[in-house]
Amino acid sequence: MTRCLLLAVLLSWSLPHVGSAQAALPYRADGPLPVSATSYPFGAADHTRTPSDLRHVGYLEEEFLFSGTANVYDWPAPGPAVIRTANAPYSTRVLVRRPADRARFSGTVVVEMLNPSNLFDLNIGWAVSNAQFVRNGDAWVGITAKPVAVQSLKAFNPARYAALSWANPLEANDPENCDTVARDSDRATENGLVWDMHRQVGQWLRGTGANNPFTYGQAGGTHPVARLYAWGYSQTGGYLYTYVNAIHPLDLQQRGKPLFDAYLIAVASGPSPINQCAPPIPAGDPRRAIKDAGVPVVRVMSQSDYLPSVGARLADSDVAPNLTRNYEISGSGHATPDELAYAAAPDDIVRAGRAVPPMACNEGPRSRFPSRIGFNAILQNLDLWVRTGTPPPRAAQITVVDGKPVLDRFGNVTGGVRSPFLDVPTSTWNGNSTGESFCRIAGHELPFDAARLAELYPKPGDYAKAVEANVKALVAARFITAADGAELIAEARRAK
Repeated sequence: MTRCLLLAVLLSWSLPHVGSAQAALPYRADGPLPVSATSYPFGAADHTRTPSDLRHVGYLEEEFLFSGTANVYDWPAPGPAVIRTANAPYSTRVLVRRPADRARFSGTVVVEMLNPSNLFDLNIGWAVSNAQFVRNGDAWVGITAKPVAVQSLKAFNPARYAALSWANPLEANDPENCDTVARDSDRATENGLVWDMHRQVGQWLRGTGANNPFTYGQAGGTHPVARLYAWGYSQTGGYLYTYVNAIHPLDLQQRGKPLFDAYLIAVASGPSPINQCAPPIPAGDPRRAIKDAGVPVVRVMSQSDYLPSVGARLADSDVAPNLTRNYEISGSGHATPDELAYAAAPDDIVRAGRAVPPMACNEGPRSRFPSRIGFNAILQNLDLWVRTGTPPPRAAQITVVDGKPVLDRFGNVTGGVRSPFLDVPTSTWNGNSTGESFCRIAGHELPFDAARLAELYPKPGDYAKAVEANVKALVAARFITAADGAELIAEARRAK
């Protein structure tokens, strides 16, 4: 039995009926999948390390199996990608979190290719900015974005995820099926299917089909989704580099306008290979530079990894078609506690056949620095840029002289996107630690001792007053949202 036929059989066995409105489309979304005590989405909000009930904030969660045919591309030169292998069948999974009430839906959907660096899906965008999404009424959609994460899903629940397939359209003896692939890849699958998956999920979300969750049961009519923002973090931030430079031009050719209204690229410095046989794109190659996308592109770096990628900083620009911002969040870590708190529960990670990442490194717990504060403001400003054309504020980059950061008297970096954690300090914030797994980019905190705190804030209320003044200035400058600012001030007033 061929792989194509096998995939069709598996789909017919395991998926619910699809309405005729989607019959002519090159993709299909089946679901929402049933949820029970023994069968639920991997990484479901109520089955994470720190479970949450989305109903309490007026949201619901749905999981779909998303299938279609995707091209595998080559990208030999700057400009649009070219087809290497056409129409390979695939099936991946899509997780949706949205307002339960249509009246609360803002029309904005943040689409995240789920990070597979731990060999299972991490929903880092949701982990970082779920409070901002909920405040705005925005929706979040996560896409399983690599075959290695599919392996984990199948191990976690073989029945629920039986139909998932990223089969390589090339036979093992095909000379174009390279002999060597990365350690987290396999010649029987193809990482390069992700680009058309991402595009087709975006097309589905912009459509009006009966099973588009954003029609709220009212198929047809106007498009329920007004804005799509692509969000990628670390490995999938590299995916977005590739998408913006190689696939976004194809969207423009085929649609006459962008599919995604903006891109938020976090802690990444260059494009990923466009297929698993393609070599890394070398330094200095013009394919590495993002320019003239025609829609806003924001790159955000943490203190863990800004220094090696100083040369990859995007130049700020408000002049179309080059709409860009580069932010470096001072004090922040790349591998945060939040990404694990909002990841699948440890027992579920073990069921998926993977190791549970450590919450602590040799220097102590992963840094508690709240990256969300910077990201929430960046997302709010990006949204305003798309909606109204109002450019985001510009921020100085972290100060670097002769290849080294310039530190203040507390050992904290200068420049960058600021917060009271740096400007009204109680700790030294390090972006890098030592230990297993991703400790190198986890970061840690060195709290000040009592003597230094007494020197800095000698009278009761001094600390809270200093934080309040700093927060008000940063809110006015649009580097902190008003909601986050109020929480920071309240927290400072409670501090002992």
